[in-house]
Amino acid sequence: MSNKPDLLRGIGMTSQRTRARLIERLVEQGISNFRVLACFETIPRHLFVDEALGHKAYEDVSLPIGYAQTLSQPYIVARMSELVLAAPHHERVLEIGTGSGFQTSVLASLVDEVYSVERIQPLQEKARIRLATLNLHNVWLKLADGFMGWPDEAPFDVIIGTAAPTTPPPELLDQLIPDGGRLIMPIGETEQFLTVIEKQGDELIIEKIEPVLFVPMLRGIKAK
Repeated sequence: MSNKPDLLRGIGMTSQRTRARLIERLVEQGISNFRVLACFETIPRHLFVDEALGHKAYEDVSLPIGYAQTLSQPYIVARMSELVLAAPHHERVLEIGTGSGFQTSVLASLVDEVYSVERIQPLQEKARIRLATLNLHNVWLKLADGFMGWPDEAPFDVIIGTAAPTTPPPELLDQLIPDGGRLIMPIGETEQFLTVIEKQGDELIIEKIEPVLFVPMLRGIKAK
């Protein structure tokens, strides 16, 4: 019989001491928001990768999750989460690309409502189980083309993307609140930048944050 508290706490390379070392590295890289850092202490990242990769869960590296997708390195998750909290409004957040569900769980610990779309059905189903294990009840999941967002639930205060389109998807910009809504995602093809686009009425204020490397954002749905 499994012991759920032990599963969440982790042992050996997934222990609390290992998580503390990761937090130290994040602080050294400039992550300063205490709420974001606390997520890396309390959320068991080893649950979001295959068991064989659990020993690498608290290293500051991206990890494969199947279907040519990755779990972003902790620094990127933390940086994007800080950018979400820096938005003038961040109560309702749409995530494009649920993936393993780790970024989703971090967002759910920081904001009131998280809506997350994923185009790859098997990944979404695994993420749903993990989020339920953590008793996160402020997350709604949808199998959908990320380029389309979630228009039935719009507008959103923030939309965060975990894959890189070559240009900002206009459908996502349309689903932001008009006064201070922000799109936070990697943008580019041969050269990607983590980018923040703030919507002020009909005006878009674009800020490039730093160079990054994400998987490309693809159209369509991949069912079982």
